[in-house]
Amino acid sequence: MIETELPIDRALAVHPRLAKERWGEFASISRKEEFERLVEAGGCSLQGSELLPVRKAVAATLMGSGQAEDVKAWVEAREIDVVFVDHQLSPVQQRNLEETWGAKVVDRTGLILEIFASRARTREGVLQVELASLNYQLGRLVRSWTHLERQRGGFGFMGGPGERQIELDRRMIRNSIGRLERELMNVRKMRATQRAGRQRKDIPTIALVGYTNAGKSTLFNRLTDATVYVADQLFATLDSTLRLLPLEGGGRLMLSDTVGFVQDLPHELVDAFRSTLEEVVEADLILHVRDVADPENAKHKAVVEGTLRELGLDGDAAPPIVEVLNKVDLAPNIQSTLREGVDGSRVAVSARNGQGMDELLNLLRGWAERDMVTCELDIAHSDSKKLAWCHQVGRVLEQQADETGTRVKVILPRRHADKVNPQPDEDDFDD
Repeated sequence: MIETELPIDRALAVHPRLAKERWGEFASISRKEEFERLVEAGGCSLQGSELLPVRKAVAATLMGSGQAEDVKAWVEAREIDVVFVDHQLSPVQQRNLEETWGAKVVDRTGLILEIFASRARTREGVLQVELASLNYQLGRLVRSWTHLERQRGGFGFMGGPGERQIELDRRMIRNSIGRLERELMNVRKMRATQRAGRQRKDIPTIALVGYTNAGKSTLFNRLTDATVYVADQLFATLDSTLRLLPLEGGGRLMLSDTVGFVQDLPHELVDAFRSTLEEVVEADLILHVRDVADPENAKHKAVVEGTLRELGLDGDAAPPIVEVLNKVDLAPNIQSTLREGVDGSRVAVSARNGQGMDELLNLLRGWAERDMVTCELDIAHSDSKKLAWCHQVGRVLEQQADETGTRVKVILPRRHADKVNPQPDEDDFDD
């Protein structure tokens, strides 16, 4: 049997700009370009992209009737299959616009959910996307499920078979939501167990966060020699990835790559991905990766910081944050290194060509050793376990062996000082 490729949907992007939202010209164009990239990331063929200034939102269709007719003409002239609206639509607005335009209509939240659904690979990612989609769909039964139109049947206070069907479908969705939440709770417990194990082994966790397409995965691969998928597209990375980052001279860090943030990230996704984003919530240090070559990088920074606050990372609850100014090869005016201490410090790099990596690694090593002390130990030749432990949890500065044993000068976490002075018990080095 010959396999044929499915036809690619012909798409139109529509960008309503409500007067009350007070869009600046540059910000409006930047948002338009970002939404176009989202449409392309969804696998559609973008046939046109139109800005629509909306003086006052209309409850039934968001835009005015004249503007809706203009879009209908574009849909017919370009043979459009799906219209993506760069705004949140109510279920009624979405249904009315589909009837007017004769094409499928997807709002901003629906588009992001579609992209996430197509990109999730791990079991956890699939569960999270499914949960977000069900929460989104729960309020859209009238639009999404056409077989429910028969709800007009019945007499008096009896709603008819259609109304009963809606209640059955809502119950089915709520049951599925409950099942997914239980499964994700098990994932959360497993992550907590894994984090506790890393803490016992004195492995601090560093989370990479940033606006989507800022270069987090490229930086992750550069630091850890991993092969996380990298592409010049929005939401190239969805599933959280963990890798060990050995430090020169000893010591280790755990690096976590996470999903990128975006303007108006659907609340359904923030809630559904909370277990993945717990790697950020529970991190000891956050690397905020910024694309300094993007003219909108200041606004993107505000979006990331707002999302972190939504996750509860604000004030004393937030771990230290280091800004990694990425893509300096495309922005030569940025100084090679900008540092102001750990809290709020910055370092400029190019994850693509390796520029600034030494400065970043030195900064991370300095942070990891912020609460460490230097110890000098005499270790017997027979006590290889203790020597291995020094290399595992600390950074060995000097190591000299003679006929009596090995003298080691090592930087260790302060909490281990009592273990090595006086002579520690062997059980202290089991981890």
